[in-house]
Amino acid sequence: MNNIKSIFTIKDLENISGIKAHTIRIWEKRYNLLEPNRTNTNIRYYSSESLMKLLNVVLLNKHNFKISKIAMMSNDQIKVNARELAFKYAVNDEAINSFKIAMFQFDKVLFNNTYNKLLHKKTFRNIFKDVFVPFLNHIGLLWQTDTLLPAHEHFVSNLIIQKIQINIENLEHSVVNVDKTYVLFLPENEVHELGLMYLNYELVLRGFQTIYLGQSLPLSNLSHFFESKSKVCFVTSMTVRPYDDKVVDYFYEIEDVLKNTDHELLAVGKKAMDVVGVDFQSNISIYPSVIELLNKL
Repeated sequence: MNNIKSIFTIKDLENISGIKAHTIRIWEKRYNLLEPNRTNTNIRYYSSESLMKLLNVVLLNKHNFKISKIAMMSNDQIKVNARELAFKYAVNDEAINSFKIAMFQFDKVLFNNTYNKLLHKKTFRNIFKDVFVPFLNHIGLLWQTDTLLPAHEHFVSNLIIQKIQINIENLEHSVVNVDKTYVLFLPENEVHELGLMYLNYELVLRGFQTIYLGQSLPLSNLSHFFESKSKVCFVTSMTVRPYDDKVVDYFYEIEDVLKNTDHELLAVGKKAMDVVGVDFQSNISIYPSVIELLNKL
């Protein structure tokens, strides 16, 4: 637990909560809602407890609790009221805020209760697209601003992965489309599989036959499928690997195997977009995101 971020700047609070730093300072001065510490050079910094309190305050304020009224509550009252609202109004923005609170507090109960409340109003597909996708996009922004640590991201990503796996297991219908097999994998040393796992769920839901191979797979491990007589559609997602100077060569290596076959490759992600415009001779398609790929299937 020593690697968990416990000190936040006012800019961190702004990035996470969506509340401008100027407003946060007003809430501090006028209502004593937060009590920042200061460095030797008089720079504000905040504890993880202050961050949690701010997120709870934001949730209450969005539901018509006046700041002056919130300021009169104890810290425990703020937390209890925010949790009750999170459970009661677990839709979209409110749910995303609840998931943020759950992530930074490592609160699995809050995460699961928020998710279960969403299930009363949305299908799993809609939860993923309407709530998890924007939530994960926000996590990406927090990474870029150095606000989030791996422990937080791993915690919440694993909870979302569990939901995807459960929904795949709960699919009752049999494979109905056997014209081709989808083989899903991540490049070697790539471990960001949440999007690929959701794509596997969507393919199974649509009746396609899939083989999910998961993280960090050397291309040589696909030789069995490359040699298959039946049509195979390879699907990969590229978030951080291959490295920038290796991406094009990686695709050319796949192309050498795919040429003169009926097989195809679908690639999604930031790294895959680096080869947009490259003139491949075999059947290779590039998409910026899993959602955009699904729109084409």
